[in-house]
Amino acid sequence: MITAWVGSFTFLAAAILYILLALGFPYGDFAMGGKHKVMPKEMRVACAVSVLIQLGAIVFLLQVGNVISIEFIEPFAKGVCYFFTLYLLVNTVMNAFSKSKKEKQFMTPLSLVTAICFFLTALNG
Repeated sequence: MITAWVGSFTFLAAAILYILLALGFPYGDFAMGGKHKVMPKEMRVACAVSVLIQLGAIVFLLQVGNVISIEFIEPFAKGVCYFFTLYLLVNTVMNAFSKSKKEKQFMTPLSLVTAICFFLTALNG
């Protein structure tokens, strides 16, 4: 299913950004309100945890989109996709109201596209 692939790639892009943030790269303008150019150490841990969650969400999206098959997650995979749809819609709104111009311009549409992909995949999966 194309929406599973698109959503996976867009969420992977966000995960790559958060990996860079966790490693101390100066891309903080794109995340968490743009408050820190380089994330403080405690926020780097949050970024690393976020990456794990994002990668897990990609697995569920690919499962529901019939790209991969992992039997033990099948019973609740669609529900997880609906959860991430809601999470990403809230994230989209938060990004839209960010004080960071870069977060507004780049992360808002990325989050919205990813939310739509999670929703359509869950709906049609």
